[in-house]
Amino acid sequence: MISLTDTLYTIARALVSSPDEVTVTGDESGKNVNLVLSVAPDDMGMVIGKHGKIAKAIRNVMKAAANSNGQKVNVEIK
Repeated sequence: MISLTDTLYTIARALVSSPDEVTVTGDESGKNVNLVLSVAPDDMGMVIGKHGKIAKAIRNVMKAAANSNGQKVNVEIK
């Protein structure tokens, strides 16, 4: 079973310039998973991307990972 929290954490740390400030919170139990990704204010643009393309790509990857577990995921970026 894939840990959605660890997957999101790994993706976010690869994108930002301050990987120590990346945090992922949320409850992974149950069918619906809500995750909150927090990064440093300076790294917010790297995670969102132009017109939200990177944020959309992150959400698509997370949906695919959740689907393999039989779950649904919602990723919020703060």
